[in-house]
Amino acid sequence: MKVELARLLISPTHTLQEAAACIDSNSQGIALVVDGERHLIGTVVDGDIRRAMLSNIDLNTLVSEILARKPAHYAVPVSAPLGTDPETLARLMKTRSVRHVPLLDAEGRVAGLFTVQDVLPKSTELGVEAVLMAGGKGTRLRPLTENMPKPMLPVGDRPLMELVVEQLRAAGITNINVTTHYLPEKIESHFGDGSAFGVNIRYVPEDQPLGTAGGVGLIETPETPLLVMNGDLLTDLDFRAMLDFHREQKAWLTVAVRQYALTVPYGVVESEGGFVKGVTEKPSLNFFVNAGIYLLEPAAHRLIPSGERMDMPDLIQKLLGLGHPVASFPIREYWLDIGQHADYQRAQDDFNARKVAQTE
Repeated sequence: MKVELARLLISPTHTLQEAAACIDSNSQGIALVVDGERHLIGTVVDGDIRRAMLSNIDLNTLVSEILARKPAHYAVPVSAPLGTDPETLARLMKTRSVRHVPLLDAEGRVAGLFTVQDVLPKSTELGVEAVLMAGGKGTRLRPLTENMPKPMLPVGDRPLMELVVEQLRAAGITNINVTTHYLPEKIESHFGDGSAFGVNIRYVPEDQPLGTAGGVGLIETPETPLLVMNGDLLTDLDFRAMLDFHREQKAWLTVAVRQYALTVPYGVVESEGGFVKGVTEKPSLNFFVNAGIYLLEPAAHRLIPSGERMDMPDLIQKLLGLGHPVASFPIREYWLDIGQHADYQRAQDDFNARKVAQTE
């Protein structure tokens, strides 16, 4: 996909937050860092932003500081002269393990961008199969869920799960498995086989709850990575970026995580040997928490025992115990887990706010 050159460019004095906005705007997964005369200084890709988050680097940090921290073999960005033939560019990407090659004119100024999408077969499919876990009873949302499964609660004028299915389809994920247990007929009667929504839906009934991984174990092992997510999530997560990150990390499983701050409401006293060494007043502690979205390789799926209860943390521990890599993918996009009444009200408010914004 061709994109206006100006939408790819940032300066070293931009922040990581501004670099992320540039990446989101141009939909290419990269921002090209240039000087005042458009000479290439470096690149920032979506994965750089996510890795900075995992290292607790403030997104107000200048891009110049991030470029200075890059490993030596990434310090000089991969580029090629404008007019280089596609076959040569494809070989260069494979040799250097990159997905983007900035194209420079005779004066060394950025004049274009060649991406992996220019050499892949033209397809909107992401090459991922999905699982929506929709079997829970949603007891914390009663009485709303007494006669309706939580994924079917309306957000705006449509069921929550319909918004999720629409997002998956837009990302190029059209094969969707739905695990069901509580009031499955409500879900099946609305979605049918999924054709009316542009997807293929297969229902996976759980006679008894099998946990967040156990239901996935009922599905035949796919040939492609498997995206697993809770059916009660609203998010703008870039699934393609998550898949790219998953592959870059060569992970067997990638778990999406969210930053969570916990403020201690008291002064924390540090003691040693009966003496006070220091006092920190109401400190804020930052953690990464499970966001309920996972990417599994087929090999990881085969480790889930069929028909037996297993939660995702158990599968993660099993993989770690066997020495297989598990990656964390930090979410910087909108994300809301609808677990309680306050969350459901926020979902309604956010949906209405977006609807108003789109009409302005």
